[in-house]
Amino acid sequence: MITGESFLMSTKPSFSVNCTSSATRLRACCVRARLPFAVAALLLSAQVQAVLPTPAPLVMTGELAAAPTITADISHSLTPQTDGTLHSQNSEAEQLLATWRQQVQAHSLAEHTTWRRLLYFLDDKKSLFNKGASKSLIDSPTFFLSTDGQHDAGAELDALLVALAEQRVAPPESKPSSDAQSAICRFPARTHWLTQRLGIDSSSLQADCPELTEWMAMLNPEQLSIMFAEEYLDNPISAFAHTLLRIDSPISAADPSQIHHAYALNDTVDGDPDDAFAIYAIKATSGGYNNRIEIDPYPEKLAKYLKDDERDAWTYQLDLTPAEVQQIILHVWETKDLDIPYYFTTDNCASEILRLIDVVRPEQDLLSQLPYVVIPSDVVKLLDEESLLADARYTPSDSTVRQAELNKAKAAALGYQNLTNDDASNIQSAARNVASSISAGDKKTIIDHGIIASDNNPIDRHPLQVAQIGAGQRGDNGYLDVGLRLGLHDTLDRASGFPQFFNLEALAATVRFYETDTSKDHEPDRVVLENFTILRGRSFNPVNTAKQGKTWGASVEATRVNDGSQPSGRDHLVGSTGYETGWSWALGSPKAGSGEMPPQLCYALLSGKGQTGRGIHKGFRLGAGVNAGCDYQINNQLRAQAQLQLPYWYHGSSDDPDVRSHYWQPISSIGLQYDIDKNQAVRINASYEWQERIDANDDIQLSYRRYF
Repeated sequence: MITGESFLMSTKPSFSVNCTSSATRLRACCVRARLPFAVAALLLSAQVQAVLPTPAPLVMTGELAAAPTITADISHSLTPQTDGTLHSQNSEAEQLLATWRQQVQAHSLAEHTTWRRLLYFLDDKKSLFNKGASKSLIDSPTFFLSTDGQHDAGAELDALLVALAEQRVAPPESKPSSDAQSAICRFPARTHWLTQRLGIDSSSLQADCPELTEWMAMLNPEQLSIMFAEEYLDNPISAFAHTLLRIDSPISAADPSQIHHAYALNDTVDGDPDDAFAIYAIKATSGGYNNRIEIDPYPEKLAKYLKDDERDAWTYQLDLTPAEVQQIILHVWETKDLDIPYYFTTDNCASEILRLIDVVRPEQDLLSQLPYVVIPSDVVKLLDEESLLADARYTPSDSTVRQAELNKAKAAALGYQNLTNDDASNIQSAARNVASSISAGDKKTIIDHGIIASDNNPIDRHPLQVAQIGAGQRGDNGYLDVGLRLGLHDTLDRASGFPQFFNLEALAATVRFYETDTSKDHEPDRVVLENFTILRGRSFNPVNTAKQGKTWGASVEATRVNDGSQPSGRDHLVGSTGYETGWSWALGSPKAGSGEMPPQLCYALLSGKGQTGRGIHKGFRLGAGVNAGCDYQINNQLRAQAQLQLPYWYHGSSDDPDVRSHYWQPISSIGLQYDIDKNQAVRINASYEWQERIDANDDIQLSYRRYF
């Protein structure tokens, strides 16, 4: 049995090896001496199995297990021999095939988990779409040697055996100068895995693979790391963060700052930039686009996140051996040009990393441990829980570097008193202050500014799903709330692990159970849907910090509102869409030595909202106004917020003197959350609607929240 290292080293320079030593000839003679007995045993076994039932296929998760015999006889696919002098080579290939097939049958290799994963048979992949089916996700014929390869992993394995046998016995003088299209060159990861399992001496597989050799020499893979770029709300495609693989050569593995010796392996959507955003989002979510594997110099890719998007990055070394790293990269060679459907929530940049690791670590079965929706931060946390992260490195974005300079200058100015506006603007400005974590001159290294890491390591964040149960009082009617949110984070949640002031919620619902069911038609029923949020969030870029961009917010939801147009304000469920834009300010004293912004936040936003519902007057209302508020970080476990909404609503003109066509409806609210631990919290919410036509103006609630 050869080692992984010896095979992979042979792939880098060439597959051609001189096999004319006397020791090699002696081993070959011994093999041929045993082959007649092996063939006889195989024929006898075939006769016995002809009258016995064949066991059903079993997908393996370990090394060996029982599996059906591969009975397909494709020995005729061997190159026909018209010259009598070559007949012995054909015979030797058939003998090799007989021996190898017997080993494949004995060890059930056709149903081995690793083999099926190399072919994209993702048996354990949960999905709402075409995953878990008993066929490969790849429908390109170039990905298979057998015409039945997409549906039959055994047929594909047997076809590879035939190709290896032909390659093994072919004399050197009959080989072309380049075998770039041979099975060994096209599928080096499959070849490596199979030769290891069957104990085939890889040096006997004579093939020259110049393109593969050049590609492997360029990457020179020694180590892999996962790079996490934090959430970026100003680009909807990046709102849920991003992950990619850093491929380190021996030089960059020894010194992680030498990024010009590393490459980035990035899996992303191959979308049409000319498509409208709505079309783009639908196609990216439903598999309407293919994925695209990009391999770029690491400095270029890192600069996009640190400089263009101004997103902090965390890099974690993966605890993989050099042999496992090489096998992953060989598998990427096999798959990098394939058309594979991209699903934004299930098959994305994060899930692909787990799939690659599963190829070399089948026993950990990482991909099956995640739910249908795959979030990059969940992948980082899972790898940490599985002890696959060996090291963590923080790289601050350009805005974080400038913010650290601003913090230092203000602290030196004795309580922020003597720093002039011009001085502050020079530090804050990306145009005037080009300070960056990437060297400005040669862009070959990462600069260590000595900045304390921000509290945004995704490993430290709370679980993204949360369930809540709360008791409250609305007017004179008590109620019980039950709610569920699938992601991600609001401003009262525990802040550790997220970008500062991060606020994005997706797919949340709350059902309310009232104590009494009154006969008044303007009051709610006993059981009501209080809220269903598709998406709601705000992007805060305080104007007095080094953070670039504007402050804005958006929401798409169904929610219950009080209709102030009626003589007795009515409670109705409406569909609501809103947008906000304005200004925010960070206040207080930031953490010393860090690039974090001050911890407190205040904002003033101009807002517009449209609501529609069967129960409200004329079935719709349009609102415009101002939303103002502050978020206060009392300590690591306690946070508070206060907000005042001043919307002015318009329903359309009305001839009824008792019905208002337009009116103010201010709402004031406060919130407070205390974290019991990382997974539990209690929260208080209270609100009051300043509208005389509403009976139940006040609402107060105490709730328990469980993150999971």
